[in-house]
Amino acid sequence: MNSRYSVTKADFALLSDILKYRNPKQVPLHFFYGEREICGIPDDFSPTVTYRMLTANTVQYIIDGTDANGLNIRAEYLEYRDYPVTEWVVFITNKGDKDTPIIRDVRIEGKLICTSPVLEHGNGDTRDKNGFHFFQDKVDKSICLSPTTGTSCQGAFPYMTLHGSDREIRAAIGFPSRWIAEISPAEGGVRFSCGQARCHTVLHTGETYRTPRLNLFAYTNDSAPYRGINIWRSWYFKHIIPRENGQPIPPKLCLHNWCAEGKPEFTGATEDNQVSALEDYLRHDMKPDIWWIDAGWYPCDGDWHYTGTWRPDPDRFPNGLTPIGELCEANDIQFLIWFEPERVKKGTELDTEHPDWLLKRTDNEDAYRLLDLGNKEALNWLITHVNGLIKEFHASIYRQDFNFDPAPIWEQNEGEDRIGMLENLHIQGYLAYWDSLILNNPGLWIDSCASGGRRNDLETMRRSVALHYTDVGYGHHPVKQKQHREMFEWMPYFRAHNMSWDKPDGTYGTANKPPVEFDFHCALAPALTSMYTYDDTEEHFEIGRKMELIWREAAELELSGDYYPLSECNCDPHDWYAMQFDDPKSRRGFIQVIRNTLAEPDSYHLNLPCVHDGMTYILTDRESGESRTLNASELSRALDVKLNKREGIIFFYEYN
Repeated sequence: MNSRYSVTKADFALLSDILKYRNPKQVPLHFFYGEREICGIPDDFSPTVTYRMLTANTVQYIIDGTDANGLNIRAEYLEYRDYPVTEWVVFITNKGDKDTPIIRDVRIEGKLICTSPVLEHGNGDTRDKNGFHFFQDKVDKSICLSPTTGTSCQGAFPYMTLHGSDREIRAAIGFPSRWIAEISPAEGGVRFSCGQARCHTVLHTGETYRTPRLNLFAYTNDSAPYRGINIWRSWYFKHIIPRENGQPIPPKLCLHNWCAEGKPEFTGATEDNQVSALEDYLRHDMKPDIWWIDAGWYPCDGDWHYTGTWRPDPDRFPNGLTPIGELCEANDIQFLIWFEPERVKKGTELDTEHPDWLLKRTDNEDAYRLLDLGNKEALNWLITHVNGLIKEFHASIYRQDFNFDPAPIWEQNEGEDRIGMLENLHIQGYLAYWDSLILNNPGLWIDSCASGGRRNDLETMRRSVALHYTDVGYGHHPVKQKQHREMFEWMPYFRAHNMSWDKPDGTYGTANKPPVEFDFHCALAPALTSMYTYDDTEEHFEIGRKMELIWREAAELELSGDYYPLSECNCDPHDWYAMQFDDPKSRRGFIQVIRNTLAEPDSYHLNLPCVHDGMTYILTDRESGESRTLNASELSRALDVKLNKREGIIFFYEYN
């Protein structure tokens, strides 16, 4: 990514104020160990400190100590040398020969310097149109944030910003389950504390408990309101998002034969109808980057929720999924396959053959079971089995979903002296499983989904991208615009559908219709699922081919340029929507404007935050072919856009 915003010495000077490592006693760790309160790593743990350069731009410190009873604390601290970022995670292991005393309320915590702090925080994916919303609260009293379920992003978003008078601090919590963050006033700043929400447990011999991973990113609060957004995006693209064979993931066009034979999801999918549909797309010169098979390819008798038998339905796929994967491979198309290994339905193979691997609700025998990834035998089976399927099917992308709340299962199966431990061990297994898939399948990358975006914390995002970041609003344009605002800022690789649910009166329902140009405008994300069907009309295919070129050019700039939101996003069809991306390295960018279904008036004046003084701009509307030339001064004051309702425009530009 070629950001115009460089990190300065003044930014790096703030490292000392965001939990920088100093010595073992000042490791930002706090918990209770029996009756003892532990802060940092005390002297009686005989801590040692080692460090190593992981890359030219990252140095890792490991602070490790063990007490006389065998309780080991291992704190891992990572400091980025190219961005003002610190990172902490702690592992507590029982190396003794008996259970530990109760360990509770394990937190990474410390003071962050930030005067006049205001906390900006979100509600994550609430699975309705009110999600992806941000709030701002003065930190004049304690603020407590935690997800509402056993997933990390429902009801609370594990990404937040402290706005201060001279600096901003971005915090990101990496824990794929229920975390808790408490932000409270402190002299000259705030006290920031995060951990697993429920923790009151003994550790058995050999067991390890891990904390969330906490990243803190500090930068000076100057006059550029978009600086923080774009240096975060720059760091994220460089250090977090997975790569594809060592290179940044480019824009991806996704196609599928969804609801085949009129059956839901992929419960009607067969070898024949998947192969023939892909071949039809190719004949119409619509070659996807990704061929997508979602839920229902396993034996499920028409109910895709019937998860727990992880093999292809032999009646529909007598040769497995291999012929589809081979066809994709022959045409240089990536093959994506959906899995949901943690959710197990009563009566499936996992339930009948390995009930000892499953955790059940005690109040409902028929409820979904949870494959216990804290059970090493179950975890090893899953790793071996799915690795084998990926290789057999020639899969390029592993897609994992998670469509139920595991919290009641964990709570109903834990003892009073093991609160939070089943959950913690499961999370460790989940991350180990994904790491194994990545290590054993060179080139493979992972799509994270949990009924949409309910589990997209930073620890998960280090291993995946969010192709399916929500289950809400695919064709509800104002809802999608609000969601995209959050995604571009925090997790900037994601996917959208070119769908429309608007009705003739301008309001929104859920009915879908074939995409037109406007639907591409409303799906301008780095990845796109085109909703044309393989047997669509040639007229529609012509629109699709034309708009794919426009989408792809914009998507490339979304991945290389700085992001500038130009309008508020209120989930309201009466609003206009606008954004700009600018890549100073290539001296290219685009400006997009959308007039929603009920928006008034009929024109919109753009105040562009990114105009390079002294430059001459050539603006081109690729749809009409019209171009015009403006100097920087003219562009700053003269860009008024007039559109009809339910219409959009994209001005691509070059400057020199």
